[in-house]
Amino acid sequence: MTESPWEYAPAPESREAANLKPSYRMFVDGEFVDGGGEPLKSINPATEEPLAEVSSASESDVDGAVRAARRAFADTWSTMPGRERAKYLFRIARLIQERARELAVLESLDNGKPIKESRDADVPTAAAHFFHHAGWADKLGYAGYGPDPRPIGVAGQVIPWNFPLLMLAWKIAPALACGNTVVLKPAETTPLTALVFAEICQQAGLPPGVVNILPGAGDIGAALVAHPGIDKVAFTGSTEVGKQIQRSVAGSGKKLTLELGGKAANIVFDDAPLDQAVEGIVNGIFFNQGHVCCAGSRLLVQESIADELLEKLRIRVRTLRVGDPLDKNTDVGAINSAEQLAKITELAASGDAEGARRWTSPCPLPERGFFFAPTVFSDVQQSMRIAREEIFGPVLSVLTFRTPAEAIAKANNTPYGLSAGIWTEKGSRILWAAQRLRAGVVWANTFNRFDPTAPFGGYQESGFGREGGRAGLEAYLDV
Repeated sequence: MTESPWEYAPAPESREAANLKPSYRMFVDGEFVDGGGEPLKSINPATEEPLAEVSSASESDVDGAVRAARRAFADTWSTMPGRERAKYLFRIARLIQERARELAVLESLDNGKPIKESRDADVPTAAAHFFHHAGWADKLGYAGYGPDPRPIGVAGQVIPWNFPLLMLAWKIAPALACGNTVVLKPAETTPLTALVFAEICQQAGLPPGVVNILPGAGDIGAALVAHPGIDKVAFTGSTEVGKQIQRSVAGSGKKLTLELGGKAANIVFDDAPLDQAVEGIVNGIFFNQGHVCCAGSRLLVQESIADELLEKLRIRVRTLRVGDPLDKNTDVGAINSAEQLAKITELAASGDAEGARRWTSPCPLPERGFFFAPTVFSDVQQSMRIAREEIFGPVLSVLTFRTPAEAIAKANNTPYGLSAGIWTEKGSRILWAAQRLRAGVVWANTFNRFDPTAPFGGYQESGFGREGGRAGLEAYLDV
């Protein structure tokens, strides 16, 4: 008798918890106001249905927000004692915790990521960043940047759509702790949690103008970056846009940090604990639908264990549940937009055309929405597009190596340099490999682990500067 596969019953989170409004307005100088740009429609990528209408900024709104931030910097925030700034950051952190369920559900609706990821990773880590940086606000003289480091001024910050609330926290928390004020542009497709964060700023009693949120498309981000009243630019997004920003601010005297794309190598040596490695590989590439700049999208496996590891990996990937992001059982949610789905589909097709061996999970996909089944390519060569270009989706490229030196050479054969992973039971091999990998973050026997006390950033076309920890404070201090 053949047993039928065991299935999880649906476990939907309540959409009502998001407190979704029919419309949202931009946040300038402590108030929600109408923007001068064309309104945006926020779309639920899991259903393709509109969620809300969002008022967007115009170039004149950018100017108004920068002026408000400048006034707040000069009159209030930069002169406030660090211990007082810390109180506001602590309040914001606690309010994020208090509104965690609302934020998590709203993030999953707007972004498409599984509720268990927004609930257990994004929102708690965002709160942790505010708690951590609140602790630094009155201790900047002990951070190693001189006895009395000063804030820079007004920070213009542009964030991506893959981790909307978390990237906001990475940017705003250190800026405020160091005494700067902020004008932030969320991604065009995911502005909703940023605007709820603006409500939290009001709840916390944050002085007007300290934080300003301007929804809009790329032209608003470009206007913000180019504005002469901006002293510091922080950008997370694609390498192509990062290069445009670097050209834009060259010679302006503005301080700049860029956290850009990646094509991380996840290296599995022949002595690695394979079951543990499989879990790390799955987390490394299928977490958040692969919409992760530091995703382990290139799997480098030692030849002697390649067949065994791939068999284990396929068995594990078959169990991943793709579907409704609000179902607590969902492992892989919706692709954020039709545009991104088209890009993933095109790059996966190039893998077929160039001779890689494609294996796609047989999981059922919803009839509506933007979904892509978890896919693993084997027999991948370094010259193939799927091994060189950032796919930013649930697609894994598998290459093999014979010697540790070959593994390092292949791992470093990329214009990127954001992250890497090492799987081995030998501590000496971990240290040997980590010293030779050109990556800003190297994980050992784990992947995609983040902590607000640890710096994060890359090399080469993955950008420069660090976010998080003591090192991340430097980007927001005049040192």
